[in-house]
Parts: sequence; C-alpha cells; structure tokens
Amino acid sequence: MDINDMKRLAAEKAAEYVEDGMVVGLGTGSTVEYLIPKLGKLVKEGLDIVGIPTSHRTKNLAEEHRIPLSTLTEHPKIDLTIDGADEVDPSLNLIKGGGGALTKEKIVAFSSKTEIIIVDETKLVQQLGISFPLPVEVIPFGWCPTKLAIEENLPCTAELRKENDNPYTTDNMNYLLDCEFTKIDNPREVEMKINGIPGVVETGLFIGLADIVVVGTREGIKTFER
Repeated sequence: MDINDMKRLAAEKAAEYVEDGMVVGLGTGSTVEYLIPKLGKLVKEGLDIVGIPTSHRTKNLAEEHRIPLSTLTEHPKIDLTIDGADEVDPSLNLIKGGGGALTKEKIVAFSSKTEIIIVDETKLVQQLGISFPLPVEVIPFGWCPTKLAIEENLPCTAELRKENDNPYTTDNMNYLLDCEFTKIDNPREVEMKINGIPGVVETGLFIGLADIVVVGTREGIKTFER
C-alpha cells in the first residue's frame, strides 16, 4: 500500500461521518481530493448535503462532482468539516497550509461543530515543525519587513513561497512565507508571536481545532479523538 492508497483509505473512512442534511466544510489538499469524488458519488445516490469549499481548487472539484455548494454567509454554522494536514502531533495540533488555503481553512474549522482531519501515516509527528515548514499568510505590501520581523522574533528561517519564479498568491491575493523551524516547542506561543507582527494575516498552526484525526496506514485505518 503506497501513500496514495493510504490517503484514499482515510478519505473514504471520513466520508462515513457525513449524514443527510449536513452542512459540510470541504478542505483543500491532496487527501481531500480523494474525498470529493466519494462525496459526489454519495450525493448522486441521494445524500442531501451542502458543501462549503475552502478554496477555488476545491470549489471547482466539488462542482465537477455535482456537490451542492453554499457560502459562510448563507450557512455560518457548519456541522462537519473534513480537511487534510501537513503535520499532526500527539495532541492533535496541526500544521496546515501546504495547499495554500490556510486562512479560509481556519475560518471554516472555527465555524464547525466537528473538524475531522484526514492524513496518511507519514503526517504523524512527535512535535510540530520537525518535517514541514510553518506557512504564514501575509499581505503583499511590506512582506519583506514582515519576513524579517518573524525571523528576528522566532528561531526560524522564512522563505517567500514561489510559483514559476513569481510569488505564490493565495485565493485571498496574499503571499505565503514558509517558516523553517527545527521544532516548535510551544505552538500556542509561536502562533501568538507571529500573529502580533503587522502584515501577518494568519498562521498554519491549528491548535485545538481538530476533533477527530483519521489516519490511513499500511495496516489500515487508525482513528484518534480529542
């Protein structure tokens, strides 16, 4: 079983939590891209749900699979969100943002009664920051002073994310700084320090937001609950 098989396994297991009549937050990323077709199949078979996408990419995929969509303006309270993660620690704290949608993902997670995270086993870590940089969304104006302030106040190196030699632009028309830590000892303190820097929109630290983590492993499904 390879990583893609493990992602598919986790996504299909998480789909079992979706019930008729739910407002469902639809995350962003490679594992969620296995979830959307499964939900589309269930909708075709009669499942009645409304999806709230967290990115243009997810919106397009959901429309392709005929999943009815809405907005947080029309549905400010979400029953269940299913999303991926780049790292998951033993306390179910997360690093997210590899797919570039961290701000919308955090708003949707905060608005959800239940947040389910789907990952393959390689995303489980003993401490955040060990294997994946922390994405930080920043406004384009003054991104360089914001980068310097992050590096001066925290033990990390921040790099502007690029795409085809140009700054990567989020759906919110902002930039992303990928912050390399050796490890993050106190995620809440790191989040507070970064959010206190002018120009920062949001960090990819998701602390206390995940309720259930569904992990696809070589041995099958493992589920962790807060």
